[in-house]
Amino acid sequence: MSPLRVLPLAVAVVLAACSALPDKPQRPAQYDFGPGPVAEQPQDRRAPLPTLALADIEGAGPLEAGASVLYRLAYADDRQLRPYALARWSMPPVQLVRQRLREQLSQRRAVVDAGEGAALLRDDGRQPLVLRLALEEFTHIFTSPTASAGLVRLRASVVDNQPAGERLLAQRRFVVQRPASTPDAPGGVRALAEATDALAEDLGQWLETVERGAAR
Repeated sequence: MSPLRVLPLAVAVVLAACSALPDKPQRPAQYDFGPGPVAEQPQDRRAPLPTLALADIEGAGPLEAGASVLYRLAYADDRQLRPYALARWSMPPVQLVRQRLREQLSQRRAVVDAGEGAALLRDDGRQPLVLRLALEEFTHIFTSPTASAGLVRLRASVVDNQPAGERLLAQRRFVVQRPASTPDAPGGVRALAEATDALAEDLGQWLETVERGAAR
């Protein structure tokens, strides 16, 4: 066979081999709750609230140690947690939620870590109240193939540090849902961020009620 005929044949074989190679694995997208305020906020002229000590948030299994964006198909099997293959949180959900709640609560009060709170005294000479949280649910839940929402369920406990030990003042479970704009990971992430912000507002109002009762 002529070398001139062999050359095109060899090129065709190489191109066919290249096209058979597997595609480069796609990396999962990383998500958080966004940058938060990007400009200075107007000063809140209301009197600041008492200092609050915030403990680390507890969470079961993947909520505490994993970073997968989780969803449930409530219309098929609502007991099964499923991870999105190409979506990850930038940190475990308990850390993301704690960071967001602290940002929101800090707008009207000083928020310290629970370990620091024991060494700090309020204006009345008492130690700050401690807020303990447990994240029970943080999922993108589908009620049908096209309808879904971000679901956040959180248990909050307020305790008073006393020389004899901690005394439970109040406890409440918060359940917040926000509809997802799209039935996919980006839609679920946005809905979970919005649900967390709404929960932060509800939590702040509840804390004020608890503190007023504790001050009496």
